[in-house]
Amino acid sequence: MIAFLTLEFSIEAAHSLKDRRQVVRSLKDRLRASFNVSVAELDGAQLWNRATLGVVSISASRDYLDGLMKTVERQATRIANNWGAQITDSFLEYI
Repeated sequence: MIAFLTLEFSIEAAHSLKDRRQVVRSLKDRLRASFNVSVAELDGAQLWNRATLGVVSISASRDYLDGLMKTVERQATRIANNWGAQITDSFLEYI
């Protein structure tokens, strides 16, 4: 099974692309280090106060992936809140 979690963020504390990059980089680095998942920015830097990240993991157990992705989302929410951002939407898909 492959779990694909899409997280959409509103970064109200960002006043420039540099601020946005700092928040996105922190989210990506901390999620990768904490959970051993793949994380990528999906939408590019079109808007300085919005970002979309994709988180992917592979396992034989769907239950494990479900728990992992819920934990990743909770941690991403904490990290984002510390940077003045919030998750506006999330989608979880299994392939």
